[in-house]
Amino acid sequence: MIRSRNISPKDFSNTHSYPGTAGNPFDVILQSTGFFNRVPDIAILAIITALAFLGGKFDWCISLIWLTFFTFDWLLISLLPNLGLSYGPVKPVVLTLAILRTPFALLPFWWALGFQIMGTLLVLYGFFIEPFQLDIHTEVLTTNKLALEDSIKIVHLGDLHIERITWREQQILRELEKIKPDLILFSGDILNLSFVHNPASQEAAREFLKSLHAPLGVFGVTGSPPVDPPEVYYEMVKDTPLQWLNNKQMVITFGHSSVSINGIACSHHPEEDLTVLQQYGLDKQTQDSLNILLYHSPDLAPLVQDCGFDLQLSGHTHGGQVCLPFYGAIFAASLYHKAFESGRYLLGKMTLYVTRGLGMEGGIAPRVRFLCRPELITWEISGR
Repeated sequence: MIRSRNISPKDFSNTHSYPGTAGNPFDVILQSTGFFNRVPDIAILAIITALAFLGGKFDWCISLIWLTFFTFDWLLISLLPNLGLSYGPVKPVVLTLAILRTPFALLPFWWALGFQIMGTLLVLYGFFIEPFQLDIHTEVLTTNKLALEDSIKIVHLGDLHIERITWREQQILRELEKIKPDLILFSGDILNLSFVHNPASQEAAREFLKSLHAPLGVFGVTGSPPVDPPEVYYEMVKDTPLQWLNNKQMVITFGHSSVSINGIACSHHPEEDLTVLQQYGLDKQTQDSLNILLYHSPDLAPLVQDCGFDLQLSGHTHGGQVCLPFYGAIFAASLYHKAFESGRYLLGKMTLYVTRGLGMEGGIAPRVRFLCRPELITWEISGR
């Protein structure tokens, strides 16, 4: 589905909090509540027991039933790292789930029991199933920038957030072998925020990147500064097929056509990044090539929609990671909020695609996806 967006650039010069940067409200929550992971197990047990008795209205029998559900969540979340699925903190998630369950426990017993069973099923689905259900799909684009007889197959990867090589990363590599792309483009965030300086995670990321290959090349940009610090990103991509487009352009020729890939480092300050684009002369694209902008966040799109880019590939929002039916993302990490939460948009003559990404948030954020599957996108672009 292509959604048209007639959005004029907004002035964020007086904005004090930018998504994807240290100190924004979401980051503050992640950092300030991290201490719960250091709380002794007995204290966590005492808190969820108190919540269970509150939900059971201090009826011993009913309260013990609710406590069973709460502690079963603990068991399930503890299994994730043991099964090699994800590696987030356990206790903050257990507390969050117990708090979310408590209001439903206050309902009449049979209603409450039904909601608690549904809650357990949702935990199983959101933590163990959906994060590993890759949405593999193809977007089609025709353009007069390519010769009529030419076509190119591009895979867009975004927001890997690697903790270890899990079943998800293995599946991505298997699918790439089947797709056989001509070109792979990565829109940033290699490591998970919790593991930016973790040697095992760094080695896993290098192993993954070394497995990427495409005849026209593999190119990438940095993502959010806390996740992809330049010195760490450099070490990740060194001696791998991924070529870092750090505020520069690469022109690739194939057949009778060419594609211009323009990579800009994302600071999450759109006006500043537009200045960088202009500084390097990338704000005036030629009509001779298919012009692609590779930039981590969708927030630059309103500023560059008239710069001659045909396609901007971005990510960062994770599609919200947790969505509601008919509403979509509960929260989208964008200065334009839900306007660019995920998917394909048309801004003037420029196509913008915001991937839901492949990995998940770090810190104390639950390693969960709901109605927001990780996605692997193939672009089939042909001349007309």
